[in-house]
Amino acid sequence: MEELQGRPTAHGRVTLSKIMTAVDVNLYGTVHGGVLMKFVDDVAGAAAARHSGGTAVTAAIDEILFLEPVRVGDLVHAYAQVNWTGTSSMEVGVKLVAERWDAVGPVIRVGTAYLVFVAVDVAGSPRPVPPVLPSDVDDHRRFKEALIRRDHRLARRAAIQKARAE
Repeated sequence: MEELQGRPTAHGRVTLSKIMTAVDVNLYGTVHGGVLMKFVDDVAGAAAARHSGGTAVTAAIDEILFLEPVRVGDLVHAYAQVNWTGTSSMEVGVKLVAERWDAVGPVIRVGTAYLVFVAVDVAGSPRPVPPVLPSDVDDHRRFKEALIRRDHRLARRAAIQKARAE
C-alpha cells in the first residue's frame, strides 16, 4: 500500500458561521445544546472530509464543553481543524465563539469540542488518511493533547471490556 503524502494542519481548517434564531431556543430562552452539537459535528465533519479528501463519519465525541450560554441573535462561529491522524481516524478540535447581537465588544468563547472521525470509502469501509503535519507551536500542542485523549479513550474501552468479561 502506498504511503499518503502528509498535509499541514492548515489544509483542513474550516470555519462555519450561523446566526441563532428563535427556532434554536430551549425552554430557558438560550440556544439548545443539541443545536450547538449539530453545528459542531457539521464543521468537524467538513474539516475531516477536507483533510482526508473524501467522506468521513463521526465515530466518537470525546468531549464537548459549553462555557457560556448562546442567545437568539448571536452570530456563532465554529472553527475546526484536524489535530491528529491515525491510519483511518482523525481527531478534530472545534472552538465555538459568539458575537452578541446586542453588544459591541470582543467575541465570547462559548464552547469547545473534540470529535473522532473515520474516513470511509464508497462501501463504508475505513480508508487511509494522510498524516497531519503540525506546523506551529499550537498545532504541536494540539497533536500531543490529542494523543492523550486517544490513550484515555482506548484505556477506558479496554477497562470496560475487561469488566464485562468478569
